[in-house]
Amino acid sequence: MKKKRGLVWFKNDLRLHDNQALVTAHEECSELLFCYCIEKNDFSELELGFRRTDVIRFRFMEQSVLNLKKNLKSLGGHLIVGDDSALVTLPKLVEEYGITDIYAEEEYAAYEMALAKEVQDLLPKTKFHFFWGKTLYHKDDIPFEISKIPLTSKAYRIPVGKKTEVRKALSAPGKLNAVAGIKDEGFPSYKLYGFKKSEYENSAPLVEGGEDAALQRLDYYTFESRLLTGYRWSRNKSDGLDYSSKFSPYLALGCISARVIYEKVKDYEEKVKKNQSTWWLIFELVWRDYFTFKAMRFGSSVFRTKGYKNKEMEWENDPLKFEKWCQGKTGIPFVDAHMRQLNETGFMSNRGRVNCASYFVHDLKIDWTWGAAYFESKLIDYDVSSNWMNWHMQAFEIWYTNPVHQSNKYRAQDFIRQWIPELSDTNNIEALIPWQFDIPAYPKPIEIYKKWGRAVNLIEKLSP
Repeated sequence: MKKKRGLVWFKNDLRLHDNQALVTAHEECSELLFCYCIEKNDFSELELGFRRTDVIRFRFMEQSVLNLKKNLKSLGGHLIVGDDSALVTLPKLVEEYGITDIYAEEEYAAYEMALAKEVQDLLPKTKFHFFWGKTLYHKDDIPFEISKIPLTSKAYRIPVGKKTEVRKALSAPGKLNAVAGIKDEGFPSYKLYGFKKSEYENSAPLVEGGEDAALQRLDYYTFESRLLTGYRWSRNKSDGLDYSSKFSPYLALGCISARVIYEKVKDYEEKVKKNQSTWWLIFELVWRDYFTFKAMRFGSSVFRTKGYKNKEMEWENDPLKFEKWCQGKTGIPFVDAHMRQLNETGFMSNRGRVNCASYFVHDLKIDWTWGAAYFESKLIDYDVSSNWMNWHMQAFEIWYTNPVHQSNKYRAQDFIRQWIPELSDTNNIEALIPWQFDIPAYPKPIEIYKKWGRAVNLIEKLSP
């Protein structure tokens, strides 16, 4: 007979499907408590002048947690939402409800691991069960020790593809045997985290958070619209919902698992179309795995200015330039449009991230960790390894990306006019190089670089 009284501690695994911690707790325990803990310190202000986690990420998290609560309730469960920290909420619940075992997803990054360790230290008599669920391939299945993860993605990807199978996704449990008498106290107010009513009400994430929305998006992007078939050729666009999958926000909070996406794509390949696009989407899931495992190998060094390569670079770190970049007022339309899109929606295309980061590092010469921290504050698809490792690559490993050339190459005029009202009435030349014209409403560039000369000349030859 089951005697354990368990607690499922949800973190960045806000789903019922393919959730090993939830499934195991359901199988092993006679009664269950379900909890999510907001970490109040996550919303404190950094020395750089902005919050570690801003309001748009708070709003997306709120949507996702409330959807999880609804889905748990439909199975007879509940969700207690702690408003301060797991360090406060979990010890209280363990004592009040006689919890013997806590089930949760395993962490790998320093901040999250430290928090889990502190909770364990506070509860020495409670048994903790942690389960790996962050990647497509399970960390125990790949043919590498974490300490020997290859330095290049190809050296990782090919052996993994040949020697490793993706584990089957787990079904959501049925009726939950929840502890009785749990009161629904609603979701903590944004005011507790220092947000103003206006900024909370005006925040609108690009997509709605939650497992339901994630699974709907997966169905839509694959079998309903068949947009997946053209993904390889549309993914470099910058605006709209349909040029890319938009799975990343849901993966970031664990509203969907990589394995469920993988299985859907494989089903699509069998029933609809197998092509470069289907291969590319799975490739990106594998790339995401690689960054996670590589970040595990190098630990906290991936957050430092010198990076895991311990490489010295000269930074100017002009605070005024940094502020202009953050606000989307550098005077470079392709950069500014993407930054304004980020600030308003919490999302930016891959093409935008590459250009904004390259310009930040190689033109403005600002410490790359400042930019990575700003992206962390804003992105609703913030994932610790994807964000910091991509910025690391922009600083140390990838060639310079010319934002003037790129704006022309990807025909970004409409995108620029949409996100920069000052340029809404410009023609196709003026929108790309407004500093060549008299447009007083839009900021003059911080600097015009000689290396942009050829790109400017090509734009000037366009038809207005």
